[in-house]
Amino acid sequence: MEGGAMRGMFTAGVLDVFMENRIEFDGAIGVSAGATFGCNFKSRQIGRAIRYNKRYAHEWRYCSLRSLIFTGDLYGADFCYNRIPNELDVYDLATYRANPMEFYCVASDCVTGKPVYKKLETCDAHELTWMRASASMPLASRIVEVDGYKLLDGGMTDSIPLAFFESIGYGRNVVILTQPRSYKKSSSSLMPLMKFALRKYPALVEAMQRRPEEYNKQTSYVFEKADRGEVLVICPEAPLGISRTEHDEKELQRVYDEGRRIAVERLEEIRAFLRG
Repeated sequence: MEGGAMRGMFTAGVLDVFMENRIEFDGAIGVSAGATFGCNFKSRQIGRAIRYNKRYAHEWRYCSLRSLIFTGDLYGADFCYNRIPNELDVYDLATYRANPMEFYCVASDCVTGKPVYKKLETCDAHELTWMRASASMPLASRIVEVDGYKLLDGGMTDSIPLAFFESIGYGRNVVILTQPRSYKKSSSSLMPLMKFALRKYPALVEAMQRRPEEYNKQTSYVFEKADRGEVLVICPEAPLGISRTEHDEKELQRVYDEGRRIAVERLEEIRAFLRG
């Protein structure tokens, strides 16, 4: 499950259709928003991701410039990874832990500039720190320190971790992307600012400079395998046109509904692919 901040509402729509139709997997891996929204698939909480995103779309503690100024994180760490899952829209830890599906997230090691893959078995406070790291966008988040690592957004080093998942034994994969097939990544206009902000971590800066080329290689690999019938890709038909920090509830719903629509239309194809 690719990231993309609020483009992840597309993924949430796809996953809810999967849950409603009892489509299950042996394992899943999410990057950034792909992890933070995708974890609801393991806890089998249909509708949770779209529900709390709409409910707190205008809450400054959830996502705002005010949060960035006062806490150092655009998406407030305490509100997103403590208040919501533990109090406001409670995460079903019992179901998560009872579900045998393995769940991984990807974060980026600031020191080495390499991806780090973490299996999340309990989704307790410690593992939620890993999930927060996976979704901690550069320039908009503090570096997350956990288990001796200094981490940021997994999309910086492995946006589409299909090759990793194959390397640990998952040979038949459904890949959910949040960009259309025609999308090609180009260099970010914020690169000079990121080079300055992350100047203490030259390996990560180098990885970010290579990111467009690496991302485009990854999408080529994914679609080549899809064309051979070895992978099934679910992605938008056109750019989703949603802000990474979208606050408009109607826009969140629109992108979620688009994910649902495509998943429903391709439901029989998905079932046939999984049957092999």
